[in-house]
Formats: sequence, structure tokens, C-alpha cells
Amino acid sequence: MGKRQEIRQQRRRERQRNLWLTIGIVAVFAIVLAGVIIYPSLASTANIIVPTESPRPQAVDTTMGDPNAPVTVEEFADFQCPYCALFVDQLEPQIISDYIATGKVYFKFIPFSFLDDNSPGRESKAAAEAAYCAMDQASFWQYHDTLYANQNGENAGAFSNERLIAFAKKLGLDTNAFKSCLESGKYTQKVLDDIAYSRENNVTGTPSFLVNGELVSASELVQAIESKLAQAQ
Repeated sequence: MGKRQEIRQQRRRERQRNLWLTIGIVAVFAIVLAGVIIYPSLASTANIIVPTESPRPQAVDTTMGDPNAPVTVEEFADFQCPYCALFVDQLEPQIISDYIATGKVYFKFIPFSFLDDNSPGRESKAAAEAAYCAMDQASFWQYHDTLYANQNGENAGAFSNERLIAFAKKLGLDTNAFKSCLESGKYTQKVLDDIAYSRENNVTGTPSFLVNGELVSASELVQAIESKLAQAQ
């Protein structure tokens, strides 16, 4: 083999090595890029908590109990509010067993999605819209509980659209119908109307309650119910 031909072959081998090296670098970069794009999406729908379904007597849409009960309680709550989650976990079961199940209280839930006002994002409003979409499939209260069980800070991704849809899937809802409802903005105006109604009733924080028209805090709720029941006798 002549020296010139040997040099040409050496150069060809070097070009091939460089080509494979370039392909390898591109492949690694593509894998890393895919991880950056895909992993957050996967992580956003992971570790979803589905709480045990709580008994809710005579539940219809966003209400519980007998509409003819002597006392009506309206709860104003934000799905990102940790104190609202504490109410659901600690005090609401007592309210249900002592007053709603016994026909003494008619209970209504009104989402007051105000925490979006203090930070970028709209996860409070999105969560409320999603809960209404679940209501279309007779699952408002189960979805309500799932939202509270999966809180993770304000507007930090816990209630991204991906997770809201994943909650519906975990609960066995018709995911396509739920997604269509959520993405269409079917309940956007309803959520804004709820905010306006809350403010008309001087609600400034959550959870707050109207007990036969009297605005009280969670710590005052039982006493206010007992007082209204006594007045109704």
C-alpha cells in the first residue's frame, strides 16, 4: 500500500470516528433533553393521594343535608388554603355527624378562590373549576377531598392542569369528558361569580362560614350553629 493511500484511509477512519462521536453526543443530548421535558410531566402526575371517601348525607352537587333544615351553613374556602384542609380533616366530620346527618343543618360549599390574588398563577381558580367539572359526574365531594389531600403550597404546581386531570383519572371519572370541561372554561365565570358572592358577604379569609346569614370563623362555627338552632325552636 502506498503512503498516499495509507494517509487517505487514516483520514477516512478519523472522519468515521468523528461522525460516531458526534452521533453519540447528539444521542446523549437528546436523552437528557427528553428527560428535562418529560420528567416534570411524569412527576406532576405522580404520588397522588386518594383519600378514603367520607360519608356525606344527602349530597347533591356542592351541598349536603336537608334543604329544609332549620340552619343553613355556607362554607367559603380556597382549595389551596391549608386551614381549609384542616377543617375538612378535623372539624367537618363532627359537623356532618352531629348536625347534617341529623337533619339540623343544610350545608353549602362555595369556593372563594382568592389566593391567586397574592401570587402569580391561577391554581385556586383552576382547582375550583375542576371540582365543578367533577360535579358534572356526581363526584364533587370526592374530588374536593382529593384536592385538599394533595395540597403542596400556593401556585407551585400541585393543581396544574395535568394533575387536575390525573386526579379525575385516579377517581375513575370519564377523563375525556372531564378534560373537555376543564379546558373549555365551562366554569370559569361560575368561579368568578363565587368570588364576587363571597366578597358581597364580607368574606376576607378562609375558611369562613355564614350560619343563617351570620359570618363566623371555624372556631365559632359550632357555637353559632347551636345558637341558631336554639333560636329556631
